[in-house]
Amino acid sequence: MERFDVIGHRWSDATHNIKDFLARNLIPYRWLDIESSKDARERLESLGAPTDRLPIVVCPDGTYLVAPSNIELAERVGLQTEAEHPFYDLIIVGGGPTGLAAGVYGASEGLRTLIIECEAPGGQAGMSSRIENYLGFPAGLSGADLARRAVAQAEKFDVEILTPQAAAGVGAQGTYRSVRLADGSELGCHVILIATGMMYRTLDAPGADRLTGAGIYYGAVRTEAPSCRDEDVYLVGGANSAGQAALYFARYANHVVMLVRGAGLEASMSHYLIQEIKAMPNIEVRPHTQVIAVDGETCLESITIENTETGETTTVPARTLHVFIGGHPRTDWLDGALLCDEQGFILTGQDLVVDDQCPPGWPLERQPYMLETSIPGIFAAGDVRSGSVKRVASAVGEGAMAVQFIHKYLA
Repeated sequence: MERFDVIGHRWSDATHNIKDFLARNLIPYRWLDIESSKDARERLESLGAPTDRLPIVVCPDGTYLVAPSNIELAERVGLQTEAEHPFYDLIIVGGGPTGLAAGVYGASEGLRTLIIECEAPGGQAGMSSRIENYLGFPAGLSGADLARRAVAQAEKFDVEILTPQAAAGVGAQGTYRSVRLADGSELGCHVILIATGMMYRTLDAPGADRLTGAGIYYGAVRTEAPSCRDEDVYLVGGANSAGQAALYFARYANHVVMLVRGAGLEASMSHYLIQEIKAMPNIEVRPHTQVIAVDGETCLESITIENTETGETTTVPARTLHVFIGGHPRTDWLDGALLCDEQGFILTGQDLVVDDQCPPGWPLERQPYMLETSIPGIFAAGDVRSGSVKRVASAVGEGAMAVQFIHKYLA
């Protein structure tokens, strides 16, 4: 595949989003910082491209896009953004491990299958720098590699994957189900599987919103790692995602500091990651610590951290802060169409049955199947489901298991 060039400012949210979109969709690109790269300035001059409307994406054929949207970029790099058919057997909303697994199993068993993904296949797991406890990969694999393999396998069975497209609602009429897209179009199907997963909670600190993409990032944004060479990197969080990111950034950064609200990592992180972190001399874990403020003009310059035991506060210079502070389910787009728990996770199966009574409005004599939601023929699996185990292997397992109950429903 030919390479694209991305020219822009390091501390630009728009530039960061383009780099992240290309990287997560496995599109080769070269990053040129307009402030430090002579090549960047010469390239813009030779193209006659504007220097005041960055970022610029230069295509392999020499043409360029000025501050493109994700849809514009997707169309240019050759991703599928529109469905080929108006109706499918199975529409899966979410292209993380759950959705990809369901796509593979569903299509391999004869279901015409479509996956709708709003960002990039792989989901949150696709951002993981290294997954070492996934069965069958003793040397570990990156989230990007897992996503690449899963996409290739899905495409082998003719699964359509729309990227980036966002679902904006679901509907049910008789035996048919529908998914409404954010662009206003609608697709029909026999069955829907919701596998939209979770997204990281935002940092509750003054200035954090303004500096997002300009030094503050959510998740392990691997595209920013090379820019952190010889710098100090701060991470907020103490679960597996934060641990994997710490190990990855430690390859580049001078010093990686993990800020953990709890007493340590043991309560929320896998043992193997804790041992690897202890073995890294440039990773420091600070327990009982939280970020209470961030500061900077055009980019992050400092953070203020508080010791939750003593109340002592300290302001330290910081150029990069990655946040992993738990997540909330991606269910806002459903607009109350399905029953959810108090945290917004979708209720399924026996969680919908109270005193042997089906949920209000349930039209069938039978009770909901496992993984089936409060609307028959709409299923939910993976991290978005109430009571699910938040691990990659579990997500894959639920995606595969959902297809069994989908076949049962269709029969």
